Amino acid sequence: MRVVIAEDSVLLREGLTRLLTDRGHDVVAGVGDAEGLIKAVRDLAAEGAPPDVCVVDVRMPPTHTDEGVRAAVKLRRDHPDVGVLVLSQYVEEQYATELLAGNTRGVGYLLKDRVAEVREFVDAVVRVAQGGTALDPEVVAQLLGRSRKQDVLAGLTPREREVLALMAEGRTNSAVAKQLVVSDGAVEKHVSNIFLKLGLAPSEGDHRRVLAVLTYLNS
Repeated sequence: MRVVIAEDSVLLREGLTRLLTDRGHDVVAGVGDAEGLIKAVRDLAAEGAPPDVCVVDVRMPPTHTDEGVRAAVKLRRDHPDVGVLVLSQYVEEQYATELLAGNTRGVGYLLKDRVAEVREFVDAVVRVAQGGTALDPEVVAQLLGRSRKQDVLAGLTPREREVLALMAEGRTNSAVAKQLVVSDGAVEKHVSNIFLKLGLAPSEGDHRRVLAVLTYLNS
């Protein structure tokens, strides 16, 4: 897996680099600002070797407001085959909404605290690099809270809501079953019911899994 890391904290950037390289992944660039991120991906793509995923801090120089997420949105538009995993100190719903609007392939939003959970963090980076989705449980909780206010998910049972939240984190059916201590078949039934109740027709890939949580974005 080829990774670009965009993080203005040298200590954290080096830590992420070490964490990923120790697990056999190739960190092909490390930059400290949004401009450097855009240039690094552009140059690598021009060489015919674009990264599989970019790990991007939300707040970077010069203003430390939204440079990182703006760059992430631009990357998703200009390089749709490159996964983007955004790291944030806090859940910032506006940024999450902007990042997740539209195509949900190869995108993630995690709190920086999750980096300490090394195996889960690396799994999330790999999942995004492979075109999947990784959403922090705290992000999911806020998005689901907003969607409840809009009655988008009013028809779901409490168990279906639990399954939906775990799906949104990027977990497979088997992982959901393990977390809830139920059978894979039971999870499959819940997932089918969720898709049916939210009016998500069958389609190629697993996009419905994320769209089930993000339906409210288009409501």
